Amino acid sequence: MILAKEQAFLKAEKEFQNMLESVKQAAANGDMIHEVEGDLWEQLLKIGRLTLQGYVDSQGTGNLGPNLVYEGRELHRLDGLFDRRYVSIFGELLIPRTVYGTRLTQKFEVIPLDGRLGLPESDFSYVLQGWDQSLCVQNSYDESRHTIQRILGLGQTIGSLEQMNRCMAEEVEEFHDSQPVPSPDQEDSILVLTADGKGVPIRRDPQQDGPSPRGRLTKGQKAGKKREACVGGVYTVAPFVRTAKEVVDEVLRKKKKAKRPVPKNKQLRAALTQTVGGKEIKGKERIFSWLSEQVEARNKDGTKQVVCVMDGDRSLWKMLIRFVVGVVCILDIYHALERLWDAAYCFFPEGSGEAKTFVTERLERILEGKVGYVIGGLKQMDTKGNLSKRRREQLSKVIVYLENNRKFMKYDEYLESGYPIGSGVVEGACRHLVKDRMEGTGMRWRVVGAQSMLNLRAVFLNDEWDFFQQYRIELNCRKLYPYGEIIESQWSKAA
Repeated sequence: MILAKEQAFLKAEKEFQNMLESVKQAAANGDMIHEVEGDLWEQLLKIGRLTLQGYVDSQGTGNLGPNLVYEGRELHRLDGLFDRRYVSIFGELLIPRTVYGTRLTQKFEVIPLDGRLGLPESDFSYVLQGWDQSLCVQNSYDESRHTIQRILGLGQTIGSLEQMNRCMAEEVEEFHDSQPVPSPDQEDSILVLTADGKGVPIRRDPQQDGPSPRGRLTKGQKAGKKREACVGGVYTVAPFVRTAKEVVDEVLRKKKKAKRPVPKNKQLRAALTQTVGGKEIKGKERIFSWLSEQVEARNKDGTKQVVCVMDGDRSLWKMLIRFVVGVVCILDIYHALERLWDAAYCFFPEGSGEAKTFVTERLERILEGKVGYVIGGLKQMDTKGNLSKRRREQLSKVIVYLENNRKFMKYDEYLESGYPIGSGVVEGACRHLVKDRMEGTGMRWRVVGAQSMLNLRAVFLNDEWDFFQQYRIELNCRKLYPYGEIIESQWSKAA
């Protein structure tokens, strides 16, 4: 083994010298820099693989003697060496190991070299897994596979990347549970909750959904189906006092007020309804249960004002009331604004100055707390406007929406207290967390695979990726190699 180690290092040194000579020759030839750069990269990968192989060989095979006592039992060194495939970012290695157990046909109980090196459960190195999945959470599996192949020259299958994604996602919940609560000096005085829903295209199950429709689709018929993912967000923010006119300028005239406070310790989650152990677990219940836990953890002393900003989806508000108490409920102002535009187009052409004036006036009144005044005015216009049936129905929907959400539209009080009134965080999350990755051309997901992707994508968007990768390496080493201390004590003796 010493000879093998020296051979690997000598090969690496020789390749390094060859690389230097090739660069000198390229300089003499006047080769173009991009050609030299590409050749250098290929040679560096080869040098890295040889050097890594030399490191592995330098550790030996893990032979700690003919017998090993573990958990009160005497294990025997099994005859021969057992090779293990290891795919690193430099290429594939073969690692010969000594193993201990009761007999050859039984499970290997202690593999000292695996524990010494901290090898992952799968063939793929932790570094490669991290790089693979950092690409997969942003792009399709196929695009990610090609990217890694172009850079590292490694051929991986889509199936292996999907499996890697699911295995990695299984450790996200433990990672979240291990994270400390933000310290009070890193928080602001308003704790903001928000939630929304976004559909994920799901593969059809012929047994449950029937055969896929063929030919031209009829009205209401769809080639696929979607399942709603509930997206939740939580963060703290400092009060931001504004006037109704300032909000109108910001919303309609794109004149943002300077020095807007920045959200702190923002966390996002997304959950699909799943069947686990024969029991259906609702995505909304999981998200609002998590929001409740966040309130309890981040507002233990009750000094923060808790507010929730969402759209008019009644199921979301019912879930909030069920899980969270003592929260100020705020209808997202942009959803109210959409309804005002709907009302304006009942009377004026789209894009007209009259429509904009109509919306501007009523938005300012709503922000001043005069929601009832706006509703009453719309009812009068409905009566006197001589509208078509279609437009009357459209206006009626606007009025009902405002009436149903009136108790969540005390914007004069919210602005005076400096509360946020827009759900931009979760709106953006629905787009970034769900839509941008889950709704690519032709994409169809199974529920388990979709939830795994959402879990990892949330970690990535929460800027926790590197922390998560380090956590899972440490977690896996503890789970896979509980005999670590025994190995280290025996290793020094064997050496």
